[in-house]
Amino acid sequence: MGRRSGAALAALLLLGATDIAADQRRLGEARAGAAAAQARARVLEQQAGAERDAAAIAQARERAVAARVTAAEAEVRAAQARVDLVAGLLARQQERLARAQAPLAHLLAAMQDMAARPPIAAVAQPGTVADLAHVRAVFGTIAPVVAGRAQAVRDELAATRRVRAQAVLAAHALTATRSKLEGERKALAALEARHRGRADVLGRSAIDESNRALALGEAARDLIDQMAERGEAQATASDLAALPGPIARPLAPGLRGAAIPAGTYRLPVRGRVATGFGEISDSGVRARGLTLATDAQAPVTAPAAGMIRYAAPFRGYGGIVILDHGHGWTSLVTGLGGIAVRPGQRVEGGAVLGRAMRARGGTVPGVTVELRRDGRPIDIAALLG
Repeated sequence: MGRRSGAALAALLLLGATDIAADQRRLGEARAGAAAAQARARVLEQQAGAERDAAAIAQARERAVAARVTAAEAEVRAAQARVDLVAGLLARQQERLARAQAPLAHLLAAMQDMAARPPIAAVAQPGTVADLAHVRAVFGTIAPVVAGRAQAVRDELAATRRVRAQAVLAAHALTATRSKLEGERKALAALEARHRGRADVLGRSAIDESNRALALGEAARDLIDQMAERGEAQATASDLAALPGPIARPLAPGLRGAAIPAGTYRLPVRGRVATGFGEISDSGVRARGLTLATDAQAPVTAPAAGMIRYAAPFRGYGGIVILDHGHGWTSLVTGLGGIAVRPGQRVEGGAVLGRAMRARGGTVPGVTVELRRDGRPIDIAALLG
């Protein structure tokens, strides 16, 4: 029996070690995933901030270009005003030129008429030579003045045409500049919108990664709790494995066979059944015995005669007592607040083992009893008398 129980406990320890190793691997993966997600969240936050900064810069550039567009429109209007002004000046200059050209036109007509007459006619007509000489003298005096005025008018007209041409070119250039600036402003507005859109997407991605990191952190904490529970269970199994195994001996003088007869096994305490044999708890653990809800400090008795193999407090189980009934039968009673027996003591069925624990925080004390045959849990209900 001792060898079988030791083998079962060794198998339990090996399984616990395997579970802990798997938990440690999953814990490492969860922690690595959480760290990676947190790092990605920080990178995405930085990228989102850069995109927001780029959007702000693009928006500032857009405002500057909009101001330049407004200035270009004002310059276009000024250039158009200058063109209109030059056109008016040119029209008035042309009127003055027309008035100045009228006397010259008459004079030139008379000169052409005189030039067209043959010289013999001047000789044949009396007084013609004198008139001709007088006309030539007058023409000689007036011609330089007329030529000077005509040249001045031509120069003024040429300057006016140049100014007008420059004003037209300036207006066209300003219009082209305005169109270019307007296109640049629209491009900057589109760029600013793209930056803001990318900043929003990156910000949402950063939030998702941060939430993922939090979820992985919670998973890591759950794994740590599970590892702590498994570690405590493994430590319990290790301590139990170190206890001396039961020695096969008759249950009572003259009794033969390996079964405890019905009617010789009793529940160790009065109370109601809180957890039945094989019942699965909220944490997914299957019960290997009965848990009885009882009164505080209720007396706990031996379910059957046997040898006390262990009697002491043990971690979160309160006081525990292990009884060896012989032929591979053992009972484990837990939840004692006080223990009245000692290891090596032989007790009869119904002997007081101790008392139930005191009530804590309004909870009802519970005493658990497990019956095993060769380390395998047995349903007590089949043996209760």
